[in-house]
Amino acid sequence: MKPVLTVGLDGSPESLAAARWGAAAADRQGLTLRLLHAWIPLAPGPRGVSAESDQHHWAQRILHDAHVEIHKRYPVLSIVEDLVADDARPALLTAAAKSRMIVLGSRGLAAGSYFLGSTSMDVVSRAERPVVLVRASLEETGPSPVGNCVVVGLSLRDPCDELFEFAFSAAHARGVPLRAVHGHEVPVQAHMPWGVDAEVAAEITDKAQKKLRKQLRPWRKKFRGVRGDQSPHP
Repeated sequence: MKPVLTVGLDGSPESLAAARWGAAAADRQGLTLRLLHAWIPLAPGPRGVSAESDQHHWAQRILHDAHVEIHKRYPVLSIVEDLVADDARPALLTAAAKSRMIVLGSRGLAAGSYFLGSTSMDVVSRAERPVVLVRASLEETGPSPVGNCVVVGLSLRDPCDELFEFAFSAAHARGVPLRAVHGHEVPVQAHMPWGVDAEVAAEITDKAQKKLRKQLRPWRKKFRGVRGDQSPHP
């Protein structure tokens, strides 16, 4: 089986937007798309109850409807349905460990912002693989042609090879620039009553710039077609 990209579905418009985004990414990268819905099964309903009244039916329907829509858009894409009898958090984290990436829907509260529920927060903070959050409004309107790029936030204290691989590959696949951003702390003694000492801040930024440039150098050679910049910020 090909590597998998997993989308978590809960029946909301946001999760359906995530399925569309994930399908496009899976199709572009030659991955299998796994549509996952997690829930705790209820006791079987009495015989003779209509399908519309059976909550088991609606759990299956969430996957089925998403599958049908995605298949119409990407008829040759490999799609699997996964109905998991578990809470969403452990189910998504288990799936993330076995996936190239995991995609979830997110409710945007304002322009440029994301609303993270407790489940999304757990997955983002604990998943072993990249997690992508998709807003329905962003998916429907498409990315803005102005400033469209891949942004990667870096810590220069730890190895970043997997992060660089993912970020450069994403920028290369989409044909957009890559922006590497690093935030660094300013020593306490550099703080003055009127703000941060400009000379100290400039010296720290210069050192971070050189270190960031050094870490980016081999990846720029590997992905020569990716344009980008680097931005250390105090």
